[in-house]
Amino acid sequence: MRFERRGGIADVASLVAEIRGLAPSAPAVGQSVAEIVADVAARGDAAIVEYSERFDGAGDVSAPLRVPAAELEAALAGLDPAVRAGLEVAIANVAAVGAIGVGAQVELTLAQGHHVLVREMPLRRAAVYVPGGQAPYPSTVVMGVVTARAAGVEEVVVVTPPPGDSVIFATCALIGVEEVYRVGGAQAIAALAYGSEQIRAVDVIVGPGNLYTQTAKRLVADRVATDSFAGPSDLLVLFDAQDAGSIRLIALDLLAQAEHGAASTVIAVAADATLLDALESDLEALSAQRGLASEATCVLVGAADLAQALEFANAYAPEHLELIGPEAEALAPRVRSAGCLFVGWPSATAFGDYVAGSNHILPTAGSARFSSGLSARMFRRQMAEVRIDPVALAALASAGGAIADAEGFPMHAESMRARIPTIVENPSP
Repeated sequence: MRFERRGGIADVASLVAEIRGLAPSAPAVGQSVAEIVADVAARGDAAIVEYSERFDGAGDVSAPLRVPAAELEAALAGLDPAVRAGLEVAIANVAAVGAIGVGAQVELTLAQGHHVLVREMPLRRAAVYVPGGQAPYPSTVVMGVVTARAAGVEEVVVVTPPPGDSVIFATCALIGVEEVYRVGGAQAIAALAYGSEQIRAVDVIVGPGNLYTQTAKRLVADRVATDSFAGPSDLLVLFDAQDAGSIRLIALDLLAQAEHGAASTVIAVAADATLLDALESDLEALSAQRGLASEATCVLVGAADLAQALEFANAYAPEHLELIGPEAEALAPRVRSAGCLFVGWPSATAFGDYVAGSNHILPTAGSARFSSGLSARMFRRQMAEVRIDPVALAALASAGGAIADAEGFPMHAESMRARIPTIVENPSP
């Protein structure tokens, strides 16, 4: 792990930009992804198979893209009982949190006497992208599928790069996902957005993935809803804990988050340099003891006081924010920009990745300033239902007609005014 030390915060915005700049720059893939998306939109399955052969090294791509139900059930039957038990805890907790607020509707009677009902409804068909790579991510299946189900989505699809993983398939079977495809990368996103011979288009696509996958989601955002851009993971720990045990736990949390890859950034902020010294010592010792070879960046920042530390944390807008120590934990109500907040030494970020019930599909790269983690809202839409009675008609037609006239839309104005009986009988010139 690369260690960086910052002795003070002269300017919050400058330091945020500096630390963000420590992560490796992402390559430009926009043109390549655009070509893949356009090709899949035009040629469907044939293009999907070609890109799977080229990028995923898929074996028998002549087989159906959809994973057979028997293979999903076989994977579940062979799942380690301890893993299954852990997944069942995660499923129950994510479902409980995901259902909060679902189904609420509000009806208002406005000053003119008319009624507006705002109600929510689930999207009909959703897709969860589950990355492949060196390790399976059954937790991503849980976070995406269970939240979509809590939102009331009727059809939930999972896509994962070929050849697929038995733990992913087992998790799908455990949750009851019947539609699973061995498709990855930009071609998977394009297929979900435009549809192909074997894959029906969806209304929303969520889930993390590599740069190609995330860029493809941006390109198809005019056809389907997509969640926030999933960039490199990060963690910021703001602490004033004095005891050695808590400092060691903070070191473990930082090292755990660094497992997400070389582009990850982990940060610790404190107002006491001796605490940062102790933490740095623990980080170096644990890295050596565990034989960790992470290339992630760790930055230790000294703040003038905890108020400045909080200002920095809100400006950095981390994906994960931990507050550890009595004074740090008291700052929780003042946190404004974090993907997910973990308060107190028992509340490790790793719990949020799996079983806490909060969602681990979170905004990254500072986007927690304006976006939220995955929730049922991603899978629902609002619709207003307007009922204007004769009592409200005259007042609204007068107000709306004046605006329409000012905007140069006379037929808009007439459409409103014509509904007033006296105006219908004696229309304005």
